[in-house]
Amino acid sequence: MPGLSPLQVSQLMLMSVGTRMYSYHCDRVPKNCAVLVVSNHRSVMDAMLLMSAIDRPIRFACHHYMGQVPVMREIVTQLGCFPLDSDKNRQSSFFHQAIELLKSRQAVGVFPEGTLSMVQPPQPNHMGEFHRGFAHLVLRAPIDELAILPVAISPQRETINPAIPLKVLSFFDPAEPLFDQEGWHPLVLYQDVNILIGHPIWITSAQRADYQGKYAKKAVVELVDRAQTEIKTLLHQGYF
Repeated sequence: MPGLSPLQVSQLMLMSVGTRMYSYHCDRVPKNCAVLVVSNHRSVMDAMLLMSAIDRPIRFACHHYMGQVPVMREIVTQLGCFPLDSDKNRQSSFFHQAIELLKSRQAVGVFPEGTLSMVQPPQPNHMGEFHRGFAHLVLRAPIDELAILPVAISPQRETINPAIPLKVLSFFDPAEPLFDQEGWHPLVLYQDVNILIGHPIWITSAQRADYQGKYAKKAVVELVDRAQTEIKTLLHQGYF
C-alpha cells in the first residue's frame, strides 16, 4: 500500500475484514505531545484498532519474529512498527528507539503482556500480568510532557483460527521458548470490538526523582499497577 500513512493503512485493513469498531472516551487522548499507548493484546489487529481509535499514528514495538516472517513482516512495516532485537540487547535497543520517537512528540505503543497473550490468548475481557519495561521507559525518558495512555480492547464477537505452526516460528526466532512446542499460533479476528480509552497518566518530576536507589522499584510498580488497574476497569465496562 505505497503512499499511505500507517493510520490510513490501519483504517483500510479494518474495513477490508469488516471489523466494526466502537470507540469510547476519545476526548481523553492527549494532543501534540509524546504519548506511550499501553493496551491489552490478543490479536494482530490490535495495533490497527488502537491507531484508528485515537486517530493518530502509533509506532508500536513488536516481537522480533514479526519482522522476520514473510507477509507479517510486510504488514508491520506498513504499520510503522519497529521489531525488537532477538538477543540480549533487546531491552536497550527498545529503550533507545522508543525514547528517540517520544522526543519527537510521537505516539509509541507497547503491549506489556508480551508474547504469551498472542500464542495463548486469554479469554475476551481478561488479560495477563504486565511486564514492567514500559514503566522503566517513561521514568528514564528525558521528556517534560509525557503521558501513558491506557487503552482497553474489548472484543464482542470474534473468530480464532490456526495461522501458522509454532515450530515454524521458532525458525525465525529461536530465542523464544514459547515457539519450541507443538501447536499453532492462533489468528484472532474481531467482528465487533469496543475500544475504551482511559485517563492519561502524566509522568511527573516527582516520580522521576523517586526513580532511584531503593525507591526505584516502588515507583515502577506503582506505575504498572495504575495502568493495569485502569485497563482492567475499562475491560469490565466494555463487556456488554
